[in-house]
Amino acid sequence: MKIEVLGDGCALCSKLYENVLEALRLSDKKADVIKAIDVQKIADHQLKSMPGLVIDGVLKVSGKVPKVEEIMKWIK
Repeated sequence: MKIEVLGDGCALCSKLYENVLEALRLSDKKADVIKAIDVQKIADHQLKSMPGLVIDGVLKVSGKVPKVEEIMKWIK
């Protein structure tokens, strides 16, 4: 599984990254987690606002920080 946290390093981006790591820990899942600040990568996913969360190439959310429980549902 590949998880990308898209953003510019803002506080919300950092919180999303933390939530992803916590969701993985609680669900006992393994994944490659990447913080992507590359403008082209963000544009490729048509992110309208930051932060964004991409799981295995699919944009799951943009512009908000989902709760750990919601992320856990996506990574099952």
